[in-house]
Amino acid sequence: MRHVKLAVRMLLKTPLVTAVAILSLALGIGANAAIYSLFDQMLLRPLPVPEPTRLVNLGAPGPKPGSTSCSQAGDCDVVFSYPMFRDLERGQTGFTGIAAHRNFGANLAVRNEPVTGQGLFVSGSYFGTLQVRPLLGRLLAQADDNVIGANFVTVVSFDFWQERLGGDPKVIGQSILINGAVFSIVGVTPRGFDGTTLGARPVVFVPISMRTALSRNFDGFEKRRDYWVYLFGRLKPGVTIEQARVALNGVYRPIITDVEAPLQKGMSDQTMARFKSKPITLEPGKQGQSSVPKEAKTPLVMLFCVTGVVLLIACANIANLLLARGANRAMEMGVRLALGATRAQLMTQLLTETVILSLAGGVASLLVARWTLSSIAALMPGQASSTLHFELQPSVVIFSAVLAIFTGLLFGMFPALHSTRSDLITVIRAGAGQMTGGRTASRFRTSLVTVQIALSMALLIAAGLFLKSLNNVSHADLGLSLDNVATFSVSPGRNGYDSTRTQVLLNLMEAALGAMPGVTAVTSALVPILSGDNRGTDVRVQGFQSGPDIDSNSALNKIGAGYFKTLGVPMLAGREFSLSDQAGATRVAIVNEAFAKKFHMGKDVVGKFMGEDGNESLTIQIVGLVKDAKYSQVKDVVPELFFTPWRQDPRTNSMNFYVRTSLPPEQILKSIPAVIKQIDATLPIEDIKTMPQQIRENIFLDRMISILSAAFAVLATLLAGVGLYGVLSYSVAQRTREIGVRMALGANGGRVRQLILRQVSFMLLIGGGIGIAAAVGVGQAAQSLLYQLKGYDPVVFALAVVLLSAIALAAGYLPARRAALVDPMHALRYD
Repeated sequence: MRHVKLAVRMLLKTPLVTAVAILSLALGIGANAAIYSLFDQMLLRPLPVPEPTRLVNLGAPGPKPGSTSCSQAGDCDVVFSYPMFRDLERGQTGFTGIAAHRNFGANLAVRNEPVTGQGLFVSGSYFGTLQVRPLLGRLLAQADDNVIGANFVTVVSFDFWQERLGGDPKVIGQSILINGAVFSIVGVTPRGFDGTTLGARPVVFVPISMRTALSRNFDGFEKRRDYWVYLFGRLKPGVTIEQARVALNGVYRPIITDVEAPLQKGMSDQTMARFKSKPITLEPGKQGQSSVPKEAKTPLVMLFCVTGVVLLIACANIANLLLARGANRAMEMGVRLALGATRAQLMTQLLTETVILSLAGGVASLLVARWTLSSIAALMPGQASSTLHFELQPSVVIFSAVLAIFTGLLFGMFPALHSTRSDLITVIRAGAGQMTGGRTASRFRTSLVTVQIALSMALLIAAGLFLKSLNNVSHADLGLSLDNVATFSVSPGRNGYDSTRTQVLLNLMEAALGAMPGVTAVTSALVPILSGDNRGTDVRVQGFQSGPDIDSNSALNKIGAGYFKTLGVPMLAGREFSLSDQAGATRVAIVNEAFAKKFHMGKDVVGKFMGEDGNESLTIQIVGLVKDAKYSQVKDVVPELFFTPWRQDPRTNSMNFYVRTSLPPEQILKSIPAVIKQIDATLPIEDIKTMPQQIRENIFLDRMISILSAAFAVLATLLAGVGLYGVLSYSVAQRTREIGVRMALGANGGRVRQLILRQVSFMLLIGGGIGIAAAVGVGQAAQSLLYQLKGYDPVVFALAVVLLSAIALAAGYLPARRAALVDPMHALRYD
């Protein structure tokens, strides 16, 4: 306690130095804490279930002929057919249970109030395998999943129970409408349990055997060539992943070779061999199943490295401040050592001061972290931000405290060692008011600033690359004209509409939207553009030789009349779809340039025929060719794509509308809900936004990385500039007598300024060179995140050099100017 009291008193004696140190640490630790919060949630935090390390995720890489359907829970290598799930569930031996799940979109009606949300189809073994216990009632069990389409029961999430059901403890047994079907609530999940897929927060959990009741066109329960189920299991105590993998493949292999291989048609011998040899893989599942960690890992690691560099630069400033402060206390330390104090006692005192300083910075960093997290939340699209927590979690507070203590000890050690060195006589004799730090300390300070310059150069170049990449992706040629277009989606199938009623409803909506003031065109599409969604199928094209191992897959979209005119996509040949392209009329399609090129269609595209979904007959006539336009992602290459009229096959549960207006699209957003409500007041509107907003959300990761890296790079450079200024100011103060002698011998102010600026140039040359070399490596590592840009762009490198040079020279000019104004007579009397 004595050390603490003395440390606080000494820190308060130099309030300016203390304030600068606390601010530097707050910025550095706060930035790291904010990124750690995201890092922890996306890459580290386990599921809130008992013994999550015993959970494993199942995968089945290899050929999957037939239909595959993937979701946010993972790519298509890890989906299984429903019959295979049941086979594995019955035959496994190394697990306490194997569970299946699949997300779905849900229209809910609670107490006559329509809402939208996400649902999760789960097997009866889902909650038991996770060992989750209900907050109220019971959770789904095997008895709820034993008969297809027979058990209309559901479990609601804690958040949904609180927000929509008022936390009513009598909710058990009440009815809820899910996609037009009445379900009985049997339980509420515990607080904090949001399913097993990061990025998705289901509000209702429904038996997987009820999918036919909620997805009216679904028929995949019996099909072994229909892959859509995600699986995970819990290892039995004492069973390793490898042992479970071997045992499970013993069940899997005979099913593949004896049951599923004979079902494959038109498969080459080579592909059949791969099909029969494909294994089941097991991966650690303590974080659940999600594609988010894989997608987020590279950018988060990159941002974590950036904030780590910012902290290093901040800590280098602290070390320089402590060295300067220690030089002023050299007399004190020498006297205390001479009077019998041990070096260990003095180092303990100095390190106590440093740790208190760093802890104060850690406390202040929580404000910086909170502000940074709020800024990150503002950059994210609504769906992404709703699945993450942007408030300060206990783990973030602990991280900040540990980081503060670590940095305090690490960067306080050298100043403490230097300030308590044992050359007492020299220190006391030199200590008659003179500031001296010794050559070792001077070299150390210069080295720290040189390192700061190197790190700042690397960060500036990295930020410049990300900003230029963002500029490239923001100005990418989409092949679309979307500035005055608004969009939204509806899902009538979830409200119990059959295909006939759905078509009538969609026609009414299109007419009502077209009659709105300022609206110039309306169209619709099954697959929303630039939303990350994809749909595809194998096709047969007239004149194209298909066969085993030949890629005949194409992306697809089912669209409304006037689609290309509304979205500004040029027609190159043929015609658009019209309202007459309905069921019963000749089936028609429009293809893009990439489709025509892939299937060797030549120039005469219009008039040729094609088929889809493995149909041997070519029954669809191609009536148009359109220019390539972006489909799913702004950064992706335009895929081969064909379009068909949704009115010729209206079996759909949802539809996306696009409304072009002569007014600002933000104005039309306020009117659309009222128009839809007049047609069906119980039908929720989903994802209503402008298309420019949709594009920004599509590239939000690029925007987030660019803005954050630029902000952190500017912060790091300013901190480096402050560090350079501090070192030069201290150096000028130390060299006052030398400068006075030089000026007394005839040196003018210009020569003195050159002397100081030469020191700046030396540090800038060395540090800048190291930083440029490091930036080349950073650029190569970040290549996958850059769009139409190399990681060694010369323009970016040149601009970073100019900017850092300007800041460094500006930081060095004031001390140089002060040195040039030294009075030689005063300097010669300087002690």
